[in-house]
Amino acid sequence: MPASSQLPRRRFLKAIGVAATTPWSAPLLHAQGRPAGPERSGHTVVTANIRVALAEDEAVGNGWDGRREFCATVIRAQQPDIVCLQEVLRGQFEDLQTAWPEFNGLGFHGPEMDAHATGYHGIAKNPIFYSRSRYELVAAGGFWLSETPHLPGSLTWGSARARHVNWVRLRVRDGGRQFRVLNTHLDHGSQPAREKQIGLILAESALYPVDFPQLLAGDFNVDATNPVRELVRQAGWDDTYAAIHGPVDPGFTYHGFHGPEYRRMKPMSKTGKIDFVFVRGSVETHASEIIRDGREGRFPSDHYFVTARISLG
Repeated sequence: MPASSQLPRRRFLKAIGVAATTPWSAPLLHAQGRPAGPERSGHTVVTANIRVALAEDEAVGNGWDGRREFCATVIRAQQPDIVCLQEVLRGQFEDLQTAWPEFNGLGFHGPEMDAHATGYHGIAKNPIFYSRSRYELVAAGGFWLSETPHLPGSLTWGSARARHVNWVRLRVRDGGRQFRVLNTHLDHGSQPAREKQIGLILAESALYPVDFPQLLAGDFNVDATNPVRELVRQAGWDDTYAAIHGPVDPGFTYHGFHGPEYRRMKPMSKTGKIDFVFVRGSVETHASEIIRDGREGRFPSDHYFVTARISLG
């Protein structure tokens, strides 16, 4: 890994401080009892950039009010155990909590984003939803992808927007195995910022034993040909989609609400799949797909969603 994208272990621990070690104080709803019968084999993860709720999208028929039910339905149809979302505003988070009562949602409430209590100011959150019947929460937290990761809303390295990562550590209710899920959204404008941001995530996750199961999902704003992907590989993470389908890039996952028409409209765009689920440690991948569902020419988001089916070793 290039020196520019590494943080020395001691410096990282000092920088991350309370942010990585203190759980959020958000209220939790624990499932009553355990699921009947043996645990279902495997765990299905969905990563979904749902697109922030913007007035400009509403004006052209792609507003959140018109697609929230479709978005929730498409994700639920994958029968997920864990859902990692990006570009989520408060109203969207509350809508999905209502739509998925069997899930806990963490990562929206605290630490607060910035000085703005309402509205969209170029920052959206990356919450993680997990099945209350399948998992117990062990710990949770988050940190900002900057030189001051404990300061909410901080940005450095030329990042166009403040970026962050959320994480949960879960225990499987039937069997007791623990694992960790991280959810992020790297910067869309600056390649140096993306490399620094992923370096911070990789350094923090490397503090866990090499065989401890971890999942890293999100919108990386780069495809598999970008140096960011190589940094992830060198740190011991595997791409679940490539594990099933091979190294050939399957094509774009960002489509700007145009679906399959995006390639015709943007013939010069060479960017491929930018939404990933990576795994590290004792994890085996059994399936992975890109979800391209549409309805009468409309789509649940400006991104296709990605699923992965994994098991813990």
